[in-house]
Amino acid sequence: MNTVNESLYDTNSPSINLDEFRVMVAENAYYRAEARGFELGYEWEDWHGAECEIRTERRYWAKEVT
Repeated sequence: MNTVNESLYDTNSPSINLDEFRVMVAENAYYRAEARGFELGYEWEDWHGAECEIRTERRYWAKEVT
């Protein structure tokens, strides 16, 4: 049975753990907010977009490592 973490995050990459993933997402979301002048009301979009981008990069990294 998959846990929530296993189903949401690509855990096949040996180079990053969940805490590191969250830090990467937070930094990415911050820069997204900064790029649009920290306009309020887009926090969820920034976070979700950052998660999607990091997940996509991690899948690519995993393919490059193997």
